[in-house]
Amino acid sequence: MPTPLQTPANGVTVKPAPSATTVPSASAQAQTTGGTASAPIVQSASEAPEPSPTPLPSPTPLPGVVVLPEPEFVLQDWNNCGPATLAMNLAFYGWEGSQYDISGEIKPVRSDRNVNPEEMVAYVHSSTSFHSLVRVGGEIDLLRRLVASGFPVIVEETFHFSDEYWLNDDNWGAHYLLITGYNDPINAFIVQNSFVGAHQYVRYDDFQENWRPFNYIYMLVYPPELGETLGLLLGEDLNMDQNRQKALARARREADDDPQDAFAWFNIGSNLVYFEDYAAAAGAYDTARNLGLPQRMLRYQFGPFLAYFHSGRFEDLKVLAAYALDRTPTSEEAMLWYGWALYSLGDGLLAQQYFNDALKAHPGYVDAGYALDYVLSR
Repeated sequence: MPTPLQTPANGVTVKPAPSATTVPSASAQAQTTGGTASAPIVQSASEAPEPSPTPLPSPTPLPGVVVLPEPEFVLQDWNNCGPATLAMNLAFYGWEGSQYDISGEIKPVRSDRNVNPEEMVAYVHSSTSFHSLVRVGGEIDLLRRLVASGFPVIVEETFHFSDEYWLNDDNWGAHYLLITGYNDPINAFIVQNSFVGAHQYVRYDDFQENWRPFNYIYMLVYPPELGETLGLLLGEDLNMDQNRQKALARARREADDDPQDAFAWFNIGSNLVYFEDYAAAAGAYDTARNLGLPQRMLRYQFGPFLAYFHSGRFEDLKVLAAYALDRTPTSEEAMLWYGWALYSLGDGLLAQQYFNDALKAHPGYVDAGYALDYVLSR
């Protein structure tokens, strides 16, 4: 069966979402199987051709302190940390564009509150001469090795808002950072933080804790001629399947070490979605939700939508997408999945409205266009 996609919003009115201070727990929902439906095709961002990984020799000791030449600092526009951080990363290699060049393509509506790493990779490949890739399951030592070899690294981390946007807001969100150095004597990375400022220090232990909710994701931009060097540094992580297998094993170890770790269970689900083991992924997401997740989790990560859809749990998908829209009314991803839930439950007419709303929120949103064409052709 074709599979749905996660991609990257305009306000939309939805039926009242369940009252909750965190993502609604699975145990609070009836796990109902609805009708059958084909879903949109997963369209992941294409990656540039990469060299075959070559086994690394025994690693040589890294310098204790590395500081790469820092690009001109870019202070982000509203909800624009992704484009601003990517602009700094590209500028490191001599690119002369701005955050607005990037956001104009991948975030054309300013109220869109999230840009996915895959969207940034797609921009690099379609609009620059550089290559890019995204991997998960990153390690502190790998980031140090990449930086010591001259590669800045983009990561997605936890961010805490200073203001409450609703009653009992947990103030949890996501933010991109560009790593441009490290300092082992003080156990810290040097990052460019588009919201806070240039040359910020983040201690390794804080960095690790804030990185965990995002499956330890990292993104690299590089000139084509450095692809072979990067392949040597990444080793088996260059291969996406092997990279995901390692990330899955790591998440399972973390869940074994602490069965109450909701992020470990969420990461298990996300890695299982990659392998299209949707029923098992849905079970892992159930556990994560029952343990408790941040309120905005589904603004940034969409694996549960795919898992519940492909498991035939359309009522659960509807509840979860409605909650996501309640927390982020401009989320085109949540609009898309609420529409697929409606269609799967037999309301094709209302589903079309949500697919159209997703296209208004993000003009050119391929997944919503596919969904609308699919429904109209039936």
